[in-house]
Amino acid sequence: MKTWIALLRGINVGGKHRVSMKELKALMEAHGFFKVSTYIQSGNLVFDSPKRPQDEIEVLVEKAFGFRPLVLILSKDDLVQAQLHCPYQSDLGKDIHFFFLDRVPESAKLELLDGVKKDSESYALIERVFYLHTPEGFGTSKVAERVERAFPDARMTARNLNTINKLMEMVGP
Repeated sequence: MKTWIALLRGINVGGKHRVSMKELKALMEAHGFFKVSTYIQSGNLVFDSPKRPQDEIEVLVEKAFGFRPLVLILSKDDLVQAQLHCPYQSDLGKDIHFFFLDRVPESAKLELLDGVKKDSESYALIERVFYLHTPEGFGTSKVAERVERAFPDARMTARNLNTINKLMEMVGP
């Protein structure tokens, strides 16, 4: 049995794609996932399963809630490595964002980001994680707005460092 992390994209945002974490947890348990726990309403799951789920969680959510979200599955080691490779100091919490990509991008259009990047902002792409430091706030960052356009051949979802730290606690040593 292995520990996995599922990051669901675009649920419970702006009143759209509403999913109760209690219902999601029960759905996962009813379909053979073990030790399921959730963190906040934005779709963070930690669970045990003998194998890496492929599209199962997307299909389950679609059948139960009527829409199909992007679900990125990370192994415990994927999460540990993402945190270890973060180029920013670990006490910046909500100012550091991890964009998990479903693949290493074949092409990156970083000029789209460089053209709007504030002097205070910085970023780094390390394998399948795009790290973004936004000391003036994520919500006002033009880089955050354009990350998807910079990696047109990859799907992604983002979490801040506070969420990564909590997920690390949940997966345990």
